[in-house]
This record gives sequence, C-alpha cells and structure tokens, in this order.
Amino acid sequence: MLSEPRSGLLAAWGNALLAGFVSPDDAALAIVGPDAVHRVAGLPGEPGPVGLTLALGRLRALGVSGYRVALPAPGHPLGLSGPPDFNARALEAEEAVVASGAPYGLVPEVSAVGPDGDLHVEVLWHCLPVREAPPADVPSLGEAERELAEALRDATEVLSRLDVAASGPVAEAALDAYRARAERGREVLAPGYPPRAVRVLELAQRVGLLVALAREHGHGGAVSASEMAARGEALRPVERVSRRAQVAAYNAYVEELERGPR
Repeated sequence: MLSEPRSGLLAAWGNALLAGFVSPDDAALAIVGPDAVHRVAGLPGEPGPVGLTLALGRLRALGVSGYRVALPAPGHPLGLSGPPDFNARALEAEEAVVASGAPYGLVPEVSAVGPDGDLHVEVLWHCLPVREAPPADVPSLGEAERELAEALRDATEVLSRLDVAASGPVAEAALDAYRARAERGREVLAPGYPPRAVRVLELAQRVGLLVALAREHGHGGAVSASEMAARGEALRPVERVSRRAQVAAYNAYVEELERGPR
C-alpha cells in the first residue's frame, strides 16, 4: 500500500543523475525497482522505444536540467502546465514527470504481462511536448509542511468523532509494514535532496497511508449515508494536501536549482 509513484522515482533519481550523485545504470535500477523493464517512447530522434539509461542520457543532451513531478486528480491539475493533450494523458495515469530546461514531459503506461501466476510489470514512458510555464498549485516545502500538520489534525478530529479511524487486522498489517520499512532505514528520495524535502515526503507518505486505510478499512461506526459523506468530506482535503506535499518534496531539487546560490 505504501509505494512511491513511478514519476517520483524517475524525477528523484533523474535529478540525482543530473547532479552527478549516481551513475546512469544506478539511476535506472532505482527507477525500475521491482518492475521488469522501463522503456521510453517518443524521444526526438529515436524511431522507437529505447531503454531508460539511453533515454535519460538523450534527455540530458536535449537540454533537460531537472525533473518535476505532477500528481493530478480530477479537478486538480497538480504540477501540470499544459498543453491539454499532455494534461489529459497525465490525468488518466494520475502522474507524470515534467522536465525543466527543455519542453518535454513523460507519462507512464503500465501493463502486466505474462501468464497467470507469473505476471510482471512493464512500463512504457511516453515522451510528449509540454508548455514551459509554472506548474499548477505546487506549494513551497514550508507551506507543504504546515498544511500537512493542519490537515492531519483536523481530519483526525473529525474521523475520531465519527469513529471511522482505520482499524482492523488489514489496517494494522499495513501500518506494521510501514513501520518495518521505516526502521530498516529505507532510502527516501535520492542523493542531493535537502533534508527538509525528505522530512516532508515521509510525512506526506504517512498521511497518504492513513487516508487510504481510512477509506478502505475504516468503516467503524460510520454506517449512515450522512456519516459516510462526512468521512469523505474529511478525507478529501487531507488527500489533496498529501499529494501537494509529495510534489513539493520531489520538486525541491529543481526549485533550489532555479533559485540559484543564495
């Protein structure tokens, strides 16, 4: 249940590669993770899909200096800047990567292939033109941190009053798995990111997990239509704040790069 968006992995490790903190092969391995293979289609000058290592090098040669993340949802084009075709594909995928320094964006198409019992995931990233403009609705790290604390406090109060906090064996197992990963010192983001970005992303992921658990397993006493509607109203802004904070954390590298030395 706790998993980083593929766009976040590509942006974070792509930025680490551009900054010289990791090798191309190491960046590609971190981005692919447990998936079988990632390829990139639509790169200028390439007649067909190419491997991720080659694609990252080609994008750098095309002028890409950094990567941002977009995590849009219906009615909330978070991190997008257009054009409409790219925004529509990103909204369908619920995520995208937008390059800085060159007008390109990447949208993942995920498919499971293989026979039953031996399925593996393949990802085809579609490289598409984007509009060079400020991304929509992305807060600063400081704003994101404040919003997370306020939203979590408000939602916890409402959910507790409705007796719909996440509970039960499935929810407990998910929380235990999260704690185990945290205790193992899992790597958050990639080399080169500021500590505050790591802190914001960790908190946003915890908040996102609690929202998912409350939606999927936290029925509690909220059995009437009005109580279910109240739960949805309580969770909606928290989920939105969590997505905004994740985008702010992933985009911190580019934001610092564009601010320049202080």
